[in-house]
Amino acid sequence: MPLNPGDSAPDFTLPATGGTVSLAGLKGRKAVLYFYPKDDTSGCTLEAQAFNALAEAFAAADTAVIGVSPDSMRSHEKFSAKYGLGFPLVSDETKAMLDAYGVWAEKSMYGRKYMGVERTTVLIDRDGTVARIWPKVKVPGHADEVLAAARAL
Repeated sequence: MPLNPGDSAPDFTLPATGGTVSLAGLKGRKAVLYFYPKDDTSGCTLEAQAFNALAEAFAAADTAVIGVSPDSMRSHEKFSAKYGLGFPLVSDETKAMLDAYGVWAEKSMYGRKYMGVERTTVLIDRDGTVARIWPKVKVPGHADEVLAAARAL
């Protein structure tokens, strides 16, 4: 079942750079969960850098930024260190969270179908309710748009 604004955000507790991240641990703060396909690829690197560049502005808006992909913790740690990311990257190797948020989907490239992460961002309010969803994200300008929505929330 697809996730919609107004729904309760699906619960999760997963390993992340800097420790464990859970929905319960975010309660009382706004949170941006941005789901991306793979560490250290061009689009995913640009997206991480864009969110990282706005880290102070997100903090001022009392909004946590968290990147989520099925990559391993080892991959996340290397990616985070390489680009000096100031927010956690969550590892969902089982894809349970990706499924719960509706972002593990069938994709196709060059006529070949496969399962992968649909680049999506979810804004969660202080009560754990989905405030907004950006499906099939195009990276340029996206982090700025998410920041504006977080400030308005």
